Amino acid sequence: MDVKIAPSWKAALAKEFEKEYFKILSHFVKNEYKTKTCYPPGNQIFSAFNRTPFDKVKVVILGQDPYHGPGQANGLCFSVVEGISKPPSLINIFREIHTDLGTPIPDSGDLEPWANQGVLLLNATLTVRAHTAGSHQKKGWEQFTDAVISKLSEERNGIVFLLWGGYAKKKGAKIDGTKHLILSSGHPSPLSANRGYWFGNKHFSLSNEYLEEIGKEPIKWC
Repeated sequence: MDVKIAPSWKAALAKEFEKEYFKILSHFVKNEYKTKTCYPPGNQIFSAFNRTPFDKVKVVILGQDPYHGPGQANGLCFSVVEGISKPPSLINIFREIHTDLGTPIPDSGDLEPWANQGVLLLNATLTVRAHTAGSHQKKGWEQFTDAVISKLSEERNGIVFLLWGGYAKKKGAKIDGTKHLILSSGHPSPLSANRGYWFGNKHFSLSNEYLEEIGKEPIKWC
């Protein structure tokens, strides 16, 4: 796998790229993209990192898998390509922002504007085979993204980590809460949200209040 990643991340993760698990992962991903239809497009696998350099990260949102339908995934968790219908979880995210901040619900589900402001939209697994959820799990991506979270926790200060659902909470268990703000809630998926575990968490206003308190620009979530 040709890792085209922002220089700040390349430096921060240099040791990971040299590890044996990453070499095995690279071989697996290359072969999958060569022989199967996979998402996101190869040049967007590291979009989250290229849109949000290591030293610019203000907020981290953890997802699990890229979308596995045609033309959906763009390398940013919960985000879809411009012009694609918003999936249910993203609709619920926008509904909570609307209620929390009073801002209008966007027409587009492309979250690139968030990424450009310092929101790292990180999936635990960065690739997936078409129409096969979880098909690239347990191949090495989780170890890589654990290293990403650890690096941010250890070397940066004042980041907001948004952990939505049990999987994200488990993955973020080692984040240093004395240096960062950790906000947890249920997942925005309809199953969790409709049981009362998502709506009303106010994570977007709380994130911005914290960022302003420590002298950082708030995120324009709308």
